[in-house]
Amino acid sequence: MPAGFHAAARAELAALPVAVAPRLLGALLAVEVAGERVVARLTEVEAYHGRDTGDLPDPGSHARMGRTARNATMWGEPGHLYVYLSHGIHSCVNVVCGPEGVAGGVLLRAAEIVEGADVAEVRRRAARSTRDLARGPGRLGEALGLRYPAHDGIDAVTGREHAGAVARLLLRDEPEPERNIATGPRVGVAGVAGTAAFPWRFWIAGDPTVSPFRWGRGAADAAAATD
Repeated sequence: MPAGFHAAARAELAALPVAVAPRLLGALLAVEVAGERVVARLTEVEAYHGRDTGDLPDPGSHARMGRTARNATMWGEPGHLYVYLSHGIHSCVNVVCGPEGVAGGVLLRAAEIVEGADVAEVRRRAARSTRDLARGPGRLGEALGLRYPAHDGIDAVTGREHAGAVARLLLRDEPEPERNIATGPRVGVAGVAGTAAFPWRFWIAGDPTVSPFRWGRGAADAAAATD
């Protein structure tokens, strides 16, 4: 166990995603696939709630309409990883948060690869620098070696083997100081869900691995209409 970190407990992830998300900044996600280990230090995350989760309905969530075969992992125990396919290509990784039976997850948007960069570089040959190995949710999933649908539901609390992979989430003993955390609209989310009405993106200010912001479809117009 690295100094200053401890294995995440389910109780630490049982609050609503918007509360848990900043706690994940600076945390480590260690993944071993087929004997190859990569460790990522999380630098950017986004919270997503589900139907009837929290006081504010989240129109940007996969679980906004209820439980489906695709989002079923979001309704399970906190600490499992919800892995889904984006645009039919990219496997994106979320940490399930909230009480079991209440849908919610925190999308892991970006990270610094702190161990296994050589492995990540083989998986991410298109990366132009080490900064870009996990700079964006699809890149992060690829660098870690987690794939949909094989690794959807893998338990990052117990570290139990799942489809040839093991994942462990390690939280900082001392959370990232609030002065270092920036917040804002979620990236690329359509409509009002991608505006300041949902400032549910959290990142370590000034970290070079954080992904650039872009508006989702209709989000800029929705933001202008509320100004």
